[in-house]
Amino acid sequence: EIHLDRRIAEKRVFPAININRSGTRKEELLTEAEELQKMWVLRKVLHPMDELAAIEFLLNKLQDTKTNVQFFEAMKR
Repeated sequence: EIHLDRRIAEKRVFPAININRSGTRKEELLTEAEELQKMWVLRKVLHPMDELAAIEFLLNKLQDTKTNVQFFEAMKR
């Protein structure tokens, strides 16, 4: 379930996804356990941030990598 956020869109940040409110209850069926653990760590890092800061942080980090594997490897640094 993806939640869009008008405040993020008004700042012209797209996609205007509210990371903290978006997700699924069935993540474990969609990905491997190792990647799932990394996703949970990422969520814990993003959770204390406000919605705009969280999506900007995530988008900036994603721009530096081409794959999910590269992204999660970069997170370790």
